[in-house]
Amino acid sequence: MVKLKSLPNPPEQALRNAGWNWALGTDTTPYVVNDMVVVSEEQASQYYEAANTLYDMFVEAGQYVIENHLFKDLGIPENLVEIIKISWENDEHVHLYGRFDLAGGFDGEPVKLIEFNADTATCLPETAVVQWAHLRMNGLDDARQFNSLYETLVSQFTFIRESNADLSPSILFSAMRDYPEDDTNVALLSEAAREAGFDVEFAYIDDVEFSNGEGIFFQDPENGTFIRFDYWFKLVPWEYIGFEEPELAQMLTEITRNRKAMILNPAYTLLFQSKYILKILWDLYPYHPLLLQTERYVLPHKKSVGKVLFGREGANVSIIERGGEVSETVEGEYAGQAKIYQEYVTFPTDSEGKSYQAGVFYAGEACGLGFRRGGKILDNTAQFVGHVIE
Repeated sequence: MVKLKSLPNPPEQALRNAGWNWALGTDTTPYVVNDMVVVSEEQASQYYEAANTLYDMFVEAGQYVIENHLFKDLGIPENLVEIIKISWENDEHVHLYGRFDLAGGFDGEPVKLIEFNADTATCLPETAVVQWAHLRMNGLDDARQFNSLYETLVSQFTFIRESNADLSPSILFSAMRDYPEDDTNVALLSEAAREAGFDVEFAYIDDVEFSNGEGIFFQDPENGTFIRFDYWFKLVPWEYIGFEEPELAQMLTEITRNRKAMILNPAYTLLFQSKYILKILWDLYPYHPLLLQTERYVLPHKKSVGKVLFGREGANVSIIERGGEVSETVEGEYAGQAKIYQEYVTFPTDSEGKSYQAGVFYAGEACGLGFRRGGKILDNTAQFVGHVIE
């Protein structure tokens, strides 16, 4: 059973006091609740160790995919294979951050991997700042959290800058228009990059200019000049670029090959983003305590969850009973994609029967915990719930 602690004061004022007004995005605080999940030191350590172990396993699985040329199985478009290989084979292409979604961890239940949001993970402001401010606003010790996410992102940006000393520390952040939650996530990353010594600019992706030979540019709205950036962070999924923007995929491959810009997150994170990697992991590490059985087919004699390879926020996820009938499903825009089937696991629940999924951020190491709360399938209506270590 998930134990909750209700805190009377919402976090908004603490954020303003700290000068973090940018974390008060229109799509961030309304769904942050006054409850806090109570976790023990032991639980926090369990989540930390699980994420670190899983990341090493993902690296092994990625290497296996590349060596055996399994890109098609992963649903990866052919036009991204080359840039994936280039970024994988060169250590300068550092994975900035991702988020592991995990079940278990309560009442002695083992932690289990649900999936890895390796490319365009959100919930950054809620995890790094809002839940921390929530403790402060209620007079609690803000160190009583598994939460060094912001500081670790600053360190990760510093490491990336120092690993690419031949590039100027200038970074353009981009997201797609009309997604206020994305804007807030990018704002946090921009602050961390600035603190790590980068010159920072923002542009929606439709305002970014790409040149095959020369790199990535943004036109200054004041004087019309084009400014070239040596780094580009895009909160735009790699598979979207591959499937929907093939010309851009080709240009980014050329830009990467010619070292005209460093793209974050690197293209190889698409290997981790594809749900098919969950089957690769099961093949490489059968019955590993952190894994759930995952296959191409509905699991015989087991309740399972059907997931499309590149679905997001629970879209096109189905729960399939042992007899094969679908007991619950979420509609979405990804119905045409191939699927994998993962052994069903019950999420921890509170006294009202609401489900909790742990999210553990990884940025060179595991560095931040938060929870999403909702039904059996956590979709885009799920709430964010912070935590306190007691």
